Amino acid sequence: MSDAEVRQVTDSKVLAAVSHPLRRRLMDVLKVDGPSTVSMLAERTGQAVANISHHMKVLGACDLVAEAPELARDRRERWWRLVSPSLRWATADFGDDPATQAVANAAASLNLDRHMSLVRAWFAASEAEHQAWGESAFSTDRWLRLTPDELAQVEQEINGVLTRWATRDVPDDGQPREPVFLFAHGVPAQP
Repeated sequence: MSDAEVRQVTDSKVLAAVSHPLRRRLMDVLKVDGPSTVSMLAERTGQAVANISHHMKVLGACDLVAEAPELARDRRERWWRLVSPSLRWATADFGDDPATQAVANAAASLNLDRHMSLVRAWFAASEAEHQAWGESAFSTDRWLRLTPDELAQVEQEINGVLTRWATRDVPDDGQPREPVFLFAHGVPAQP
C-alpha cells in the first residue's frame, strides 16, 4: 500500500470516531466487501438500520467514509465507501494535551482488542471450520534485537508482503477465497 493510500490521523475526534467498536467493524466490512448500503451493513453486522445510519453519519463527518452516489439505482438509495483503505496514527502525535493523549491511548487499546477478538473468534470456531483451513491458519512471534530504524525497516518489509497479497489480481480459478485477517505488532518489550 502506498503512503498516499494511508491516512495519517492526527485529530483526536477522528481517532475517537474510529475507535468505537461498531464503527471499526463497519469500516472493516467496507474494506472487505466494498461499498455498501446501510441496509447491507445492518444485515452484515446484525444491527438495526437506524443504528448503522447514525454511525455512518459519524464516520462521514470525520471523512472516514463517503457516499458513493454513482452506485445508487435511484435517489433514495445511499451507498457508502471508505475514503482511505488504511489509517495510521501514533500516540506521540497526541502527547501535548492529556485529554487527547487519553483518546490516543484508548484507541490503541481498543484497536488491539479488535485484533484479539478476531483471533479469539477463530479459536472458538467449529471443528469443521478448522478442518476446512487445515494447517494454514497460524500465529508466530519472535524476539529480535533491533534499533528503531531496523524496526521501521521490518515494518516496511512486512507491509510490502501484505500489500502485494492485498493488491494482487485474484486468480479466476474457481477456488473460493474467504476474508483472512492478518496482523502483526512490533513493539519494544522485555521478556
